[in-house]
Amino acid sequence: MKYPVLSIFLLTLTATPLLSAPITWEQWRGPNRDGKIANSDFVWPENLKGIKKEWQNKLSESYSSPIVTANRVFTVETKNKSDEITRAFDRKSGKQIWELSWKGAMKVPFFARKNGSWVRSTPIYSKGTLYVGGIRDVLIAIDGETGKEKWRIDFVAQEKSTVPTFGFVSSPIISNDHLYIQAGAQIVKIKCSDGSKVWGAMKDDRAMNGSAFSSLIIAEVAGKNQLLAQTREELAGLDLSSGNVMWRYKVKAFRGMNILTPTVIGDTLFTSSYGGGSFLFKVATDQKGMNVSKTWSNKTEGYMSSPIAHEGYVYMHGRDKRFHCIEASSGKVMWSSEEKFSEYASLVANNEKALALTADGKLLLLHLDPSKFKLIDSKKISDEPTWAHLAVCDKELFVRELKGLSKLNWNP
Repeated sequence: MKYPVLSIFLLTLTATPLLSAPITWEQWRGPNRDGKIANSDFVWPENLKGIKKEWQNKLSESYSSPIVTANRVFTVETKNKSDEITRAFDRKSGKQIWELSWKGAMKVPFFARKNGSWVRSTPIYSKGTLYVGGIRDVLIAIDGETGKEKWRIDFVAQEKSTVPTFGFVSSPIISNDHLYIQAGAQIVKIKCSDGSKVWGAMKDDRAMNGSAFSSLIIAEVAGKNQLLAQTREELAGLDLSSGNVMWRYKVKAFRGMNILTPTVIGDTLFTSSYGGGSFLFKVATDQKGMNVSKTWSNKTEGYMSSPIAHEGYVYMHGRDKRFHCIEASSGKVMWSSEEKFSEYASLVANNEKALALTADGKLLLLHLDPSKFKLIDSKKISDEPTWAHLAVCDKELFVRELKGLSKLNWNP
């Protein structure tokens, strides 16, 4: 017996291409936390001419990067120097869906105040929940659908620590339904379900050293999956289950300004600090356990821009406002750009190309070539400062301006 209707239906189903899920940007520096594009079939054009603004919303000040899910965009801001606000917008139209606010503001030290005392930490989204770090060392879990608060941790009250000198800066990371963060003058593991603390490690309640800038990453290094942390003073690898420090190494920096997110290159870690230079550390395992050694160092100083690793080279925007390329194996500086750019540039790479959003509102298209600095194209996309990290989702670019949020579309 034949079933013509069923046959036609099955033929239609197999002939119709399945719609791919929208590309998202749900945590600090993207899907793999390394500033690289993942799972996108969109080939970047050879110029920036096709970039057009789709929508823009006015907000209060923030350095926090936008979080992009399949259908929403989340932002955080500091309003009237008194309140922190998280908002959810429709990804397609930009229309606001909900907002949640709480009391939270402070002043950062005078030498950092020229750029404002705004919320700094970038949230993370996982399984329907948005986790937001408030500047006064508060972590809030918010239902992404409704905007209702699920739970809250006041680290200053819970850990009896001081309010961080520069505020809550580190951006959270999630693995196996647990959240890890540098807060409460330590590294903390928290249950995503209820906010309960599992363990705390590397506690340091000295205000200047305890308020970490750098964000954590999780990676397999020297055969061990581990939590990699850069505090104000050192680089370390921690056991995810226990919080035990498996290895650690002091990192030279002026006033503890270890700001970058460490970059994993095989069994080595690259980092660069203000006042210290650039460093590569080798992690190894022997009969006694894990150990670390410094492979090389040079005088090229990083500042706030976390670098991109590509085919054995590190591409970084430095303290001197120039872009640099460093050979990872030797520490040799392959080139430094002649032109100076702004104080900060967030980098997103797609194979051999990279976008750099500078703090003065310029978008650069770079070719990652160790032989020389190659600026393919540049375009002014904002008249406001753009300190927050760029979010790139296929053809869509989400830019958090100091007082706004814009969605751009990049057509060939």
